[in-house]
Amino acid sequence: MSILEVKNIQKNFGSTEVLKNISFSMEEGTALSIIGSSGSGKTTLLRCLNFLETPDGGTIQVRGETLFDAGRHEKASDEEIRKKRLHFGMVFQSFNLFPHMSVLQNLIDAPMHVLKMKKDEAVAQARKMLSKVGLADRENQYPYQLSGGQAQRVAIARALCMNPEILCFDEPTSALDPLLTKEVLAVMKELAAERMTMVVVTHGMDFARDVADR
Repeated sequence: MSILEVKNIQKNFGSTEVLKNISFSMEEGTALSIIGSSGSGKTTLLRCLNFLETPDGGTIQVRGETLFDAGRHEKASDEEIRKKRLHFGMVFQSFNLFPHMSVLQNLIDAPMHVLKMKKDEAVAQARKMLSKVGLADRENQYPYQLSGGQAQRVAIARALCMNPEILCFDEPTSALDPLLTKEVLAVMKELAAERMTMVVVTHGMDFARDVADR
């Protein structure tokens, strides 16, 4: 069974039609690369999947459960939207780390407040994820003390701490120079090898060729 089914997603901003009946499905453990020119709606599609934008048409299903159906007229509550969002992890182009929090605090904040995880569990999990992305020695540093590649790897670790079923990446290396890009891609390749289900918006054709199933 597909883990993700997206059917006929539409999104307009005013009179501008950005997403025009986008449909795709994904099997668990596969990586999908979304490629296209700037401004073609790639980020908007990811934002619709993560409920940061509300589509104007179509349906989104995860493991057969309908998370979004534009044909339904009742509006989802904030609580319901938060719940639906938990299926997805999002790694942004510009890292989006909290600047006033240490690396460790960035990783434990959402598991404690959203998943109601106990602090010691959240810390143990955060340390495991930092180790996974090669930053075990950086937990007490602040985002301004990190290189771009390190910040993006922390952002990936933070997304993994929420145990998402599907991890979305929005051009995760576009703000990085080639050397730092390599660090981040190595982590993403490892996740793909571990069969993490991933949707990756990218301009990196080598990455799309090497890592994506489609």
